[in-house]
Amino acid sequence: MKERILTSLITAIVLTGLQAQTVSPVPRLVVGLTIDQLRSDYIEAFSALYGEKGFKRLMKEGRVYCNAEYDFINIDRSSAVASIYTGATPYYNGIVGNRWMDRSTLRMIKSTDDPAYMGIYTSESTSPQHLLVSTLSDELMVATHGVAEVYSIAPTREMAVFSAGHAAKCALWLNDETGKWCGSTYYGAFPEWVTTYNDREGLDFRIGSMTWGPYLPVTSYKYVTSDVKQLTFKHDFTDERAAKYRKFKTSPYVNDEVNRLVRACLLHSQVGKDNIPDLLTLSYYAGNYDHKPNTEYAMEIQDVYVRLDRSIGELLDLIDQKIGLGNTLFFITSTGYADSDPKDPEQYRIPSGEFHIERCAALLNMYLMAIYGPGQYVETYYDRQIYLNHKLIEDRKLNLTEMLNVSSDFIVQMSGVRTAYSSQRLLLGAWTPRIDKIRNTFNPNCSGDIYIEVMPGWSVINEYSHTNHVVRDTYASVPLIFIGNNIKPEILYEPVKMATIAPTVAHFMRIRAPNAAMSAPLTGIRK
Repeated sequence: MKERILTSLITAIVLTGLQAQTVSPVPRLVVGLTIDQLRSDYIEAFSALYGEKGFKRLMKEGRVYCNAEYDFINIDRSSAVASIYTGATPYYNGIVGNRWMDRSTLRMIKSTDDPAYMGIYTSESTSPQHLLVSTLSDELMVATHGVAEVYSIAPTREMAVFSAGHAAKCALWLNDETGKWCGSTYYGAFPEWVTTYNDREGLDFRIGSMTWGPYLPVTSYKYVTSDVKQLTFKHDFTDERAAKYRKFKTSPYVNDEVNRLVRACLLHSQVGKDNIPDLLTLSYYAGNYDHKPNTEYAMEIQDVYVRLDRSIGELLDLIDQKIGLGNTLFFITSTGYADSDPKDPEQYRIPSGEFHIERCAALLNMYLMAIYGPGQYVETYYDRQIYLNHKLIEDRKLNLTEMLNVSSDFIVQMSGVRTAYSSQRLLLGAWTPRIDKIRNTFNPNCSGDIYIEVMPGWSVINEYSHTNHVVRDTYASVPLIFIGNNIKPEILYEPVKMATIAPTVAHFMRIRAPNAAMSAPLTGIRK
């Protein structure tokens, strides 16, 4: 009897061990998919239009956090992607946006510009030099002594570079002028398989014959985003100017183009082909066509989500076929912002107005001259930020703290201004939830001395950058979905921080979290 019991126990232990070996404890491949402007409410609103292999599969097999949150404001492509892969806010990682004002030169610079490196298949000089901390890809390369395969593929330069970090094998994005996949000498030798793809299968060979029309019968679309009725739509990309590639990158076809290069990557590289974990960071687009408002292209945005659903399904199938979804940790999330909507029609009488940052800067300088004497006290301005002339203030032995307070008190009296925060108030003042979010967006190296909070509904007119932005402080829900590698399926509505992604994925790969990632990893997500 005892022998039979012992035999049964040994058999159970062996079987349990074999079952445990079917899914690797450390994923052979991690795929991070960041979808620009993906919205949780649109995923739900258009759910009746989806097939079975995309969003429906994610909801059934994935661990879905419906309310992921960024810990800072004024989110865009650069700041969002940098935050995802560093697990830190702009205050620590240095990426406050796609562009910012360089205090030393008083010129606007782009987040990925670096004249020290040449472009490959592009004239853009690029590196992640402004990214001040390590990323998930950096930590993986350190942990594997540079052996891991780490590639980043995205429609835009910012998303490709900040996903790749400092140490990836390559960052690839679509050239706005030629449609070729391009890169930077910063990352070393350009992969031969990408060159072959550009020469044989490049977008420039196919774009002239591509036309975007409704994927489903037009009667399927319900106009939930607008009252404007469209009979149908049709867009081609035959414009002789270089703008055709920029417009293509705002169509759902760009997601299929990413998938095509992923297929080439899995076929011609060593990604996922050994037991050393690799990282593939990808980006899609889910905003409206040509960055136009939904009121203008109501049917297009629905078709974007229909085709996005299809692209996600194809990507999941591709990874499953080539690597095995059980061997892959897949996470999907969003950049968490949307292109600005136009101002509300006047007939609805919603409170609004225009705030001109140039006029604000000029009035403030006149006010400071009346108090402290002639001089250019306001050095420059950008977005909703004022930059004071520190050298002039120092030369005249003026009190900077006093000038910051005087300036803030003056600005807050202007029409449309809710609050004006000085840099010292953000860094040293009393804590509030709102101040914390603004502080997380602030970076001493490139942010202004005064941040102006404009009333919701008002338009911020920036003559310097030629932008017109309507302020809307509406809460935006962002999805975060994990699937594969023994993930426990569940739909959760409790808010989670986007900063948890990097430490969670690092925990899965048994490597260090990025060096500024202070959030704890998510727990209880495996079976």
